[in-house]
Amino acid sequence: MRNAITDVPGIRVGHAQRTGEGWLTGVTVVVPPAEGAVGGVDVRGGGPGTRETDLLAPENLVERVHGVVLTGGSALGLAAADGVSRALLEQGVGFPVGAQPGEVVPIVPAAVIFDLGRGGGFSNTPDAALGREALGAADIEVGEGTVGAGTGARVGGLKGGVGSSSTRLEDGTTVGALVVVNAVGSALDLGTGEMYAARHCRPGDLPDLRLPDPAELQAARDRAAREPEPHPPLATTLAVIATDAALTKAQCRKVSGIGHDGIARGINPVHTMFDGDTVFTLATGAAPAPDPAGLHALLTEASDCVTRAIARALVAATSAGGMRCCRDAFPSAF
Repeated sequence: MRNAITDVPGIRVGHAQRTGEGWLTGVTVVVPPAEGAVGGVDVRGGGPGTRETDLLAPENLVERVHGVVLTGGSALGLAAADGVSRALLEQGVGFPVGAQPGEVVPIVPAAVIFDLGRGGGFSNTPDAALGREALGAADIEVGEGTVGAGTGARVGGLKGGVGSSSTRLEDGTTVGALVVVNAVGSALDLGTGEMYAARHCRPGDLPDLRLPDPAELQAARDRAAREPEPHPPLATTLAVIATDAALTKAQCRKVSGIGHDGIARGINPVHTMFDGDTVFTLATGAAPAPDPAGLHALLTEASDCVTRAIARALVAATSAGGMRCCRDAFPSAF
C-alpha cells in the first residue's frame, strides 16, 4: 500500500500549482472511477466557500459525483471546478441527462481555502485552466506537502500543505484520506513542540520525530509574538475521505462528519468563524456494504486517516511565501 487515498481502487489524485512572480496557489482534484462514486459532505466553520454541496444531501436526486475539487483562491478559486467539469464533459463522464451518448452533466463538488496574497499577488487565483491541468495530472501517486491546493496553505504560523494516508480494515475494506491543511489554529503545541496529530500516527507514517530543542521552541514563540497572525486570520482546512465500501449518501455524510473529528485531533482551535472546514466522502462501492459493526470500524479508521494525513502534510511541507515549514523551524525534531 502507498499509505495514500489512492490505495482505494479507482481513486486518483491530480495536482497543479502556480508559484513565483506573485503566485502561490494551486488546485487538487480527487477523481473516482468514470462511473462516479456515491458522495457525501459535511461543512463546518463560519467561512465556507463551496460548490454543489447541497446536491450531496441524502434527500436530493444525484447520488454519484465525478470529481472533487479542492482549490486555493478563496471564492474566486471556484472557477477551477469549471475546467474540471468541461474536461469531464469532453470525456463523456457525468450524470446522464439526454438520450444520446455524451449528453451528461459532470457532478463536481468543490471547496476552497483562503490563500489570497500569500505569493504577493492578491488577484492571482486558480482558474478553469488550472483545474483542467490538475485533472490531467491525476494519478495513483499522490504528491504531498507544498503542492496543489496546499501550495499557499498555512497552519498557525507555519507552512501547511497536502497530506494523505490510508488503511485496510479486517474485512478487507480500504479507506483513505487526503487533507489540505490550512487553518487559523495551530497543528503544533508551542509549549512542548509536539505535533498534535503525531500521537495518532502509525509506523511508517512519519520519520522518527523528536521534541525540538528548547531554543528552537523559544525562537518560534518569539517569532509568533513579533509576527502575529493577520486579522481576521482567514483560512480553511479541506479533506476528502474515500472508501471502496458500498455506502449510501447518508452513510457518506456520516463518514464526513466523523472525519471532522480527525481534523479536531490535529488542529487547535478548529472550525472557527474564520475557517470553512469541509470534508467530502466518496464511496466507490467495489466492496460489499458494511454491517453495523463494519460501519463503526470504517468510521473509526476514516477519522484516524484524516488525523494521520494532517501530520504527514506538516512533515512534507516545504517553506514558501515567507512561511517556514516544520523542518526549517524545528530542525532538531528531525
